[in-house]
Amino acid sequence: MSAVLECRNLVAGHGNVAIVRGFDLAVDAGSVLSILGPNGAGKTTLLETLAGLLPRLGGEVAIDGVTIPSGKPNAAARAGLVLVPDDRALFTTLTVEENLEVARKKSSPPARDMLEIFPALEKRWTLAAGALSGGEQQMLAAARGLVQQPRVLLIDEMSMGLAPVVVEQLLPLVRKIADTTSAVVVLVEQHVQLALEVADHAMVLVHGEVALTGTAAELAAASDRLAAAYLGTVAEPGDVVAPGAR
Repeated sequence: MSAVLECRNLVAGHGNVAIVRGFDLAVDAGSVLSILGPNGAGKTTLLETLAGLLPRLGGEVAIDGVTIPSGKPNAAARAGLVLVPDDRALFTTLTVEENLEVARKKSSPPARDMLEIFPALEKRWTLAAGALSGGEQQMLAAARGLVQQPRVLLIDEMSMGLAPVVVEQLLPLVRKIADTTSAVVVLVEQHVQLALEVADHAMVLVHGEVALTGTAAELAAASDRLAAAYLGTVAEPGDVVAPGAR
C-alpha cells in the first residue's frame, strides 16, 4: 500500500528562518498520526506548511504520490489537504448548517451526513456557531473540514481552551473520522496520553526536529523516553522507539 501523505526532507519556517528541518513522513489511508512536542517545537508551523499557508523552505510534500506546489493553499486543498486551525475560524453568526454548507463542495455528500460522526451537533443545527459551547464549536470546526472530503485532515490543537472532561469526549472522534472516512488524520495535540490512545503512530518534535517516533502504543509504553524527549534530553534526533514504527 502506498502512502497517502508523504514528506521528504521538508524544511518549514517563517521568512528565511527554518523552524522544522529535515522532516520525513509517510502515512497510509485511515491512519491517525499524532504530532507531539513542547510549545515552540514547530508543530503549528509544520501543519501550516503542509496546508500551503506557508511556503516550504525545502523538501517536498506529496499526496497520493503527486507533489503539491509550495505555498499555495488552494492547490493543497484541491489535492485533499484540509486544515482545522487551533482558533476554529468559524463564521460565528452563521448556523451550524450554514457553516457546513459554506465549506461543502458540490460533489460532497449532504451536510447532514456529518451528523453520523458528530451526532451532538443535530440539536444545535439551527443555532449560530457563536452560541455553541467550546466543545461543540470544535466539533463543528472538524465537521467543516471533513465535509470537504479531505484525503488528509490536519487538526491543530483540538483541545485548545477546553476542559479536560470535554477533551476526553472529543479526541475519540479523531479515531472515528479516520476509521469512517479512510482519511489520514494528522493531529497536533498537547494532551499526550489521550492523543496516543486514538493514534496509530506518533512523533515528538523538539526544536524543529523529530526527537522520538514510533507506534502510539510504543510511545505510550516508553513514558520515560517520552518525558526525556519533551525535556530535550534525547541523545539523537529521530530516535525510534521500536523498529516496527513507520
